[in-house]
Amino acid sequence: MSLELLATLESKIQTTLETMELLQLEVEEEKQRNAELQEENNQLLSERQAWSDKVVGLVDLLREENKQDEGSQVS
Repeated sequence: MSLELLATLESKIQTTLETMELLQLEVEEEKQRNAELQEENNQLLSERQAWSDKVVGLVDLLREENKQDEGSQVS
């Protein structure tokens, strides 16, 4: 192999290594972003469950009120 060919190969290897490092940094950033989004999603799921529980509680109260009203009307 000629020195020129070796220099070209070395340059390509160096470029590849730099690209790999940049991609690894991107992967780490995406992992961090994913963790943040998962945390946010869990929080939103908890909030949704809390709202759902409140709505169910209110609906149950309305049903009880309705039953009491019907019972008082029959008497």
